[in-house]
Amino acid sequence: MSTARPPAGRAKAAPDKRRLILDAAVRVFARQGFHTCRVSDIADEAGVAYGLVYHYFGSKDEVLDTLFLERWNVMLELIREVDAEPLPVRDKLRAIASFIVDSYHHDPDLMKVIIVEVTRAANSFGDTHIGTIREAYDLIGGMIAKAQAEGVFKPEIEARFAAMAFYGAIEQLLTGWIFGLLPQGEEHFERAKWLVVETVCGGLETRPAGHAGAVSGPV
Repeated sequence: MSTARPPAGRAKAAPDKRRLILDAAVRVFARQGFHTCRVSDIADEAGVAYGLVYHYFGSKDEVLDTLFLERWNVMLELIREVDAEPLPVRDKLRAIASFIVDSYHHDPDLMKVIIVEVTRAANSFGDTHIGTIREAYDLIGGMIAKAQAEGVFKPEIEARFAAMAFYGAIEQLLTGWIFGLLPQGEEHFERAKWLVVETVCGGLETRPAGHAGAVSGPV
């Protein structure tokens, strides 16, 4: 039996091509919209043969599914890791808000695709991934419920509603940036993180807003 190994570059050629196609799809979806583009547009953008896209993905829908699940699962893992840390709930929520805002800052095209084509879309993609989307709400709601049990947050506000308000505020900011309705830049991104956490936590906390532990936002 031969023990010869393939050339070093060959082993990683396949995943590189797949990544190339996914990255090209982000640009095409963000520029043209998912429903108006064709698989051939993705192939042209990636600089690969039309058939190679179908070698890795069964359809254009599968490309979008993959892009969404890759990023959403990273966020879910981040939420779980943050929840496992012995941190005040404000710090946990700020870490989540920071991750999402920073994701937009570093890759606005990908976040545009996720927001416009999946999480805010009243179509089959939203229906397909509703369980995965709700998982984020459930995890955040669990953090809020724990804070309520500890007496940090008011018990009369449903944890799930508070979680939806928290994520919904962030998503609305992303939508504003995506469509050019809100100013962008480092200062605006940092203030947005603070505003979301302060707005939600300020409404949930049992202590008065002027308590000693309150913090001021970026100026």
